[in-house]
Amino acid sequence: MSAEKPLVYLLLGAAGSGRREVLADLIADGLEPTDRPATLLAADEPPAAFDDRLGALSRWQWTADRQIVATLPPEATHVFFMTHGRHNPVDQIEAFRAWLPGSGAELGAILTVVHCQLVAQHHALQTWYDACVHFSDVVLLNRREGIANKWMSDFLGHYKAQFLPCLFEYVKNGRVKNPVLLLEPQARRISQAFDPVEELPASAAGVVIEDETDPEDDEEAAEAAAQEAVDNGDAPPGEDPYFVRWPSGLRDKEIPDINKYLGA
Repeated sequence: MSAEKPLVYLLLGAAGSGRREVLADLIADGLEPTDRPATLLAADEPPAAFDDRLGALSRWQWTADRQIVATLPPEATHVFFMTHGRHNPVDQIEAFRAWLPGSGAELGAILTVVHCQLVAQHHALQTWYDACVHFSDVVLLNRREGIANKWMSDFLGHYKAQFLPCLFEYVKNGRVKNPVLLLEPQARRISQAFDPVEELPASAAGVVIEDETDPEDDEEAAEAAAQEAVDNGDAPPGEDPYFVRWPSGLRDKEIPDINKYLGA
């Protein structure tokens, strides 16, 4: 982490998955006494237990055009940005990616808290969590009371078969085994949406490379390649597959509406 910028952690998960309880444990046992934690909650998320253990608490706004408006709490060294548990996580991740460069922070890690009881009851939510895991460095398995061992094994096997690089950890009584490891700012996600853009080395600055290729030809070739990728079910070059949209505005990889499976 640079000396000037705080780390910001993105927390994904459904409403009722116990994210605030888990976050309270991460803050208590995963940070140094000199660290200054802060948490950003969605503006219309109701107060809940453990809020007084989340550091400096403030709110972020979700605008009508799906943009994030948020200001980092002053003096914070570690900021935990909690997505709205009833809104589409992909929409929020895409907006978060647009917000991050101007936020004054740099990405620490992306964590998903899984409500195991909910997804065990509604298999359709597997694809909802697939999207979250795709972007995650850490996946925390919570709300496991009453879950059969076979279901838990099958759920983990679904991801192990994909050889995903992210960490999977169990939550027990709201706590994890190694909070320090989970907050380590190391990219373990399969998504490249937050990877830094490669820049030319300093030695190449000011070097002019003559190219006789017609720019319009390059643009047409790029558009053709992007269209071919979409036609083949792939993401256009440089784009995350979950961010791809059809001309209609619908995403190529749609996920269920979590509100259909949550109580009031």
